[in-house]
Amino acid sequence: MERVECTVLGHEVDFDQAKEICRIMAEKDNEFTMLVSWCDRDKGVHSPCCLKCEFKGEPGWEVYGRNHEGRLRISVNCDQFVFIYS
Repeated sequence: MERVECTVLGHEVDFDQAKEICRIMAEKDNEFTMLVSWCDRDKGVHSPCCLKCEFKGEPGWEVYGRNHEGRLRISVNCDQFVFIYS
């Protein structure tokens, strides 16, 4: 899976803004991309919400994203928000 780090300086980014930035990045070379999983560390929420929170030390939502055709992991501000796209 390709990993992209995105840092936004000089502006407080919320979840919706981060999601839109990442969507644009994910669609650059793939118009059929789909958001597979995500995490908002500030609010302590993620999708999908798995009953089992970790698999071998990795968050369940991240394992899910990788195992469901995740090709691109975009991190915003050092994993404040993370989006995995197919």
